[in-house]
Amino acid sequence: MHERHDAPLAPLTTFRLGGPAARLVVAVTDAEVIEIVREADETGTPLLVIGGGSNLVIGDKGFEGTALVIATKGHELTGTHLELAAGEVWTDAVARTVEAGLAGIECLAGIPGSAGATPIQNVGAYGQEVSSTITDVTAYDRRTGETVTLTNADCEFSYRHSRFKADPDRYIVLRVSFELEDADGLSAPLKYAETARALGVAPGDRVPLAQARETVLKLRAGKGMVLDPEDHDTWSAGSFFTNPILTDEQFAEFHARVERHLGADAVPPAYPAGEGHTKTSAAWLIDKAGFTKGYGTGPARISTKHTLALTNRGEATTEDLLTLAREVVAGVRDTFGITLVNEPVTVGVSL
Repeated sequence: MHERHDAPLAPLTTFRLGGPAARLVVAVTDAEVIEIVREADETGTPLLVIGGGSNLVIGDKGFEGTALVIATKGHELTGTHLELAAGEVWTDAVARTVEAGLAGIECLAGIPGSAGATPIQNVGAYGQEVSSTITDVTAYDRRTGETVTLTNADCEFSYRHSRFKADPDRYIVLRVSFELEDADGLSAPLKYAETARALGVAPGDRVPLAQARETVLKLRAGKGMVLDPEDHDTWSAGSFFTNPILTDEQFAEFHARVERHLGADAVPPAYPAGEGHTKTSAAWLIDKAGFTKGYGTGPARISTKHTLALTNRGEATTEDLLTLAREVVAGVRDTFGITLVNEPVTVGVSL
């Protein structure tokens, strides 16, 4: 365990933003994680848990409490069963499963952050979500003071959501288990049209695992979604807003606004999202509301590669970022009547 005081938090986030923590502790075992969490709970000290820092927006004033970095290690692959410690680097874990010839998370390649964060957000991209392969999550329950195992059903997964996100102060994820598929070196059936097109196959087809992973990495890199310290388009949290899910009534009203704003021939993106609901594209909304790639003149701007990413061009503050985010939210709401919701967790600030 390592401990520092008045420690910078910005370097621990992919935005590279935020003030210092009064106390920063790096825990490398589950026991150390639990010790620090219990200590915070017993003393009433505010606690901020940090994994890979890819989904955090920390205020410029920092954090007056204990920031706990979970740096636990552990990667156990038995047949098709994978168990990861919360601190394992997610991109490395995906690469290892592909090398082992196992399918199920290959299209989640290149997503920054730690394994422990994946069930919280129900991380997903290019037609895959971790909820499809997670069997159970081992977590410390701050309410009972016990280590518990939650099954997939217990996790209550939905689009970019879970039981952990719904009750963020209760559970500290320690380990995550997955059940993958041995498909003779082939990927899971491709669900995402863009991925299938890039591979020259039809949705539902399987391709060699390594080819699927490499294609996803290229697609993500083209959108600034693969971390590169030299590329300010990657100084972000990836997708800053979630894709809105609308009721049939809301979608009809939205469609009418689209026609008024863009013309009768305009067709907004629409994807089934359960009975009576339709999902549309946040990136499309942002772009059509006038916030195109590279939008902005200050130190925080929309990515030059993807409208869904807000970026730090090198000298931004968190307040610069939030000012841009609020402008985008207001513009989309005024144009289309939809209020975008931020995907990253905010600490000490809000939109």
